[in-house]
Amino acid sequence: MEERFYRIITHNDMDGVVSAALCSYALKIKRVYFTSPSAVSRGIISINERDVVCDLPYPLVCGLWFDHHEGNLEELKLRGISLEEIKGRFDLKPSCSRVVFEFFQEDGVSFPFYLEETVKETDVVDGFLYSSIEDWRKETPGKLLDNSIKASDSDLKEKQAYLRYLVPLLRDHPLEEVVKDERVKKRIEKYKLEEEKMLRLIEQDAHFLPFDTEKELVVIDLSKHNRRPWVIKQLVSLIYPEALAVIEIFPVFEREIKTTNFGISMSLTVKAKNFVSKDIGEIMRQLNIGDGHKGAAGGFVKARSKLEMLKKKEEVLKRIYELWKAQM
Repeated sequence: MEERFYRIITHNDMDGVVSAALCSYALKIKRVYFTSPSAVSRGIISINERDVVCDLPYPLVCGLWFDHHEGNLEELKLRGISLEEIKGRFDLKPSCSRVVFEFFQEDGVSFPFYLEETVKETDVVDGFLYSSIEDWRKETPGKLLDNSIKASDSDLKEKQAYLRYLVPLLRDHPLEEVVKDERVKKRIEKYKLEEEKMLRLIEQDAHFLPFDTEKELVVIDLSKHNRRPWVIKQLVSLIYPEALAVIEIFPVFEREIKTTNFGISMSLTVKAKNFVSKDIGEIMRQLNIGDGHKGAAGGFVKARSKLEMLKKKEEVLKRIYELWKAQM
């Protein structure tokens, strides 16, 4: 099987990195390329039969495809593509790495015990399987690794280089050892400093919608910034513990120039995941602006002018609130 495949193309987050480490172990592939779901959906990456694609939308063609996003399954149905036609596996698991792990394990690959533990932690991080905000704040090896990945980079090349550095590290070592690596430790410390700035930014830019009398949805509006500030939305729970979901509005750039288009990212808080039945991904799909999981999703809105942007932003937030309240 190994000779057929040349490269792994995967999502640029923790789940994508761990999925790549598993594929690298099982298929003996060293070449890895990291990208975003939108880049695959827009077809701006050349992908062929020798590529293994993980944690991303299904491209027009590839050698193997692994994924766990419900929205990507819906997209296949709209395109008239049957899962039976695709080599690889789709399954609604907490993480794509879980899908990859089970596929190769059933195919006879004997993974080291430490990789099974790494997948367990990835399930928790990517599936957001936390019981409380205190549970989410615990510095487990998986959480620390995720923080190191979330630390900011000067450019895309720097982020790509770090993610590529992690793949063999995760493939060949337990998570406990990976987070003790000097390069990883430096990024963990960098993230801690950035988190303090995020909390100050949330205090400055976060608010409840005026018609949200029960104070369920917190909005972090970053559209006024000339550069998109990096914010971990779950930090909102430290300032607004009553909130059930967080909506981030952020500016969109093209060739480093700010446009009047804007992005939306929405997530359930830890508190909400424990007692409400909501589907954020379905809200984005109903608005026809994006996709995602039940607990987290994102979208993109085009606007031809600043005035139109302000109007659409108001309309979209109102519609999100209505769809949120309509869900049982």
